[in-house]
Amino acid sequence: MFDERLIGHHALREKLLTRLQAGKLAGSLLFAGLDGIGKRRIALELAQRELCFKRSACGACGGCQAFWTDPLPTELPNLLRIAPEGKAGIIKVGAIRDSDLVEGGVIGWAAMAPPPRCHRWILIEDAHRLHGAAANMLLKTLEEPPPGTHLILITHRPDAMLQTIRSRCERIAFAPLSGAETWAVALAQGWVESDREAWTALSAGSLRYLDRDAFNRACAQVEAWLGLAGGAPFREAAGPLIPDRNADQALSEQLRQPLELLLILLNDVGRLRAGGVPFMGPWGAGLGRLASSSANLKAPQDLVHQALRHLTRNPAPEPVLRAIAMSLR
Repeated sequence: MFDERLIGHHALREKLLTRLQAGKLAGSLLFAGLDGIGKRRIALELAQRELCFKRSACGACGGCQAFWTDPLPTELPNLLRIAPEGKAGIIKVGAIRDSDLVEGGVIGWAAMAPPPRCHRWILIEDAHRLHGAAANMLLKTLEEPPPGTHLILITHRPDAMLQTIRSRCERIAFAPLSGAETWAVALAQGWVESDREAWTALSAGSLRYLDRDAFNRACAQVEAWLGLAGGAPFREAAGPLIPDRNADQALSEQLRQPLELLLILLNDVGRLRAGGVPFMGPWGAGLGRLASSSANLKAPQDLVHQALRHLTRNPAPEPVLRAIAMSLR
């Protein structure tokens, strides 16, 4: 009944399927949980089952294969995918109202009759990146989706979304994957046992660091924060934290990762001071030194939370990082 290539969330997938088959699945859903834990894939599975030749999301037939191409199509007979675009990484008004993606935009596509024996599925990926005007244009459709249409908003940052959007969707919470589940995927992707401790600690129940370059970058950012907390000069230690202006990803989104990693490290320091065991065990020596110091954790935590709240304003990264680094000492 399910695509065997998808790992985890079995109880949740069963519940979604049961509700869909009973006609009790809400028209507007908000899939929320950590980045990289399979929210998008499970949303796709709902649409995939309807085009599967066996109606089971078998993963092997021609109907299923359309859902596993790379890159994934923007439009399939019963599916429309919306995702952030451009350097700014936002979902623009044109995708919702105009013809940036399909004729009539999301609103026009949603109103069309679904294919036989199918629903119309609209996936809005990284929904927290909806431009304010685009989000407001969606409100009416989210409140009263056309018959046979389901809108699924996918995000790891529901706090960054408009309350008027969140209130119109049924929230489906995704728990982190287990260490065994994530490592099974990592092994299939070519990782080796010697990587397991660091990879599992950093991934924290997600698959966000399957790419080796992304993993190495995150490791370098952890080391940079520990170095800065230990008194290393900002100019010498902060390089891995500073976003690349030539990268495709928006500066604000590049800045998010090191900020979130620092929160994890600071939480681990608090855990050590309370006699607990840190989640980031491979970096235990550096965490231990910080825990034994007199550093006040509240100041950097407050600055990080403030910076995360204002990322959509695209602040200059270096002053933000420098202020946080100074607060660690």
